[in-house]
Amino acid sequence: MTSLCLRDKVIVVTGGNSGIGKSIVEAVGGLGAKVVIDYRSHPERTEELIEEIGELGGQAIGVQADVAKLDDLQRLIDTAVKTFGKIDVMVNNAGIETRTSILDTTPEDYDKVMNVNLRGVFFATQFAAKQMIAQGSGGRIINISSVHEDWPMPDNTPYCVAKGGVRMLTRTAGVELASKGVSIVNVGPGAVATPINDSTINNPELLAKLNAAIPMGRMAQPEEIASVVAFLASNGASYMTATSVFADGGIMMSSPGL
Repeated sequence: MTSLCLRDKVIVVTGGNSGIGKSIVEAVGGLGAKVVIDYRSHPERTEELIEEIGELGGQAIGVQADVAKLDDLQRLIDTAVKTFGKIDVMVNNAGIETRTSILDTTPEDYDKVMNVNLRGVFFATQFAAKQMIAQGSGGRIINISSVHEDWPMPDNTPYCVAKGGVRMLTRTAGVELASKGVSIVNVGPGAVATPINDSTINNPELLAKLNAAIPMGRMAQPEEIASVVAFLASNGASYMTATSVFADGGIMMSSPGL
């Protein structure tokens, strides 16, 4: 049986110093990966995470880069290669929300979400794939999507539109790049206990309503999503591409939308 060991794999994680991204860094670093942690703010968190990965026996560096800026994305890729010599796995995790309906969304709201959640993922995929093909070993791209790539969420329209775009990006680019040794898979979390959901977590009424809609009766912990990513980064997922894997506690099968 293929081992889950990620030793010596070079893994880039965008938005890697908080929430799901932080848990992904910890998971893959703990399995021996060399991790490149992209972050936009809070460098002190990144330094603490680098130390933690070192204590787990892995290696990590931090790169301050905004995924909405193409020059920053290219610098992130270049720094990973300059430091570790290659990129085996690109995890496109960085994401934001505005929580606005289609009637209230401003052009600024729309562009802010799209530039990070779709445009950034598109070009991170392109830049990483070019590097993976050039190094001759191929690689894997893992997008942290959402149940909302398929599942409507009124009053969060820009976010849902972006995730729907990531869904088709994964399918189309996954098919296009398969012959070149690059596989692409989405991970679609449901509700996860991260800072992006603090407004729900801190509201007992909203939290109870959400938990009641989830067949498993609770939100996911970030570590539960990270463990899925760690598997997909391993050789155990070598025959998977152009598809999505959902970790949602069953909510998509039990409710028409949220």
